[in-house]
Amino acid sequence: MTNVSPVFVLLLGMGTVFFGLLCLIVLTKLMSKVLGEGKDAAAKAAPAPVAAPVQAATPDVADRKAFDAAIAAAIATYMGGEPQGLRIRSIKKI
Repeated sequence: MTNVSPVFVLLLGMGTVFFGLLCLIVLTKLMSKVLGEGKDAAAKAAPAPVAAPVQAATPDVADRKAFDAAIAAAIATYMGGEPQGLRIRSIKKI
């Protein structure tokens, strides 16, 4: 068996990776052009979506308990516990 130089193996491996990445880039650009044309035509024909009215950031006094409960449940879920043991001292608008 012939002894192969480590430099040759290194260059062959790096060349293979470079060629593979170059092929991926070319294929990605080609697919975006092929698939992007249909999306552009549909986007031009469709009307722009209507924006929903913005609600106030601070809830009404009647909804305050529901708002506090939702905040407590979200924080408890994030922390992985139950909202019964959670004590929220204040909720301030930033």
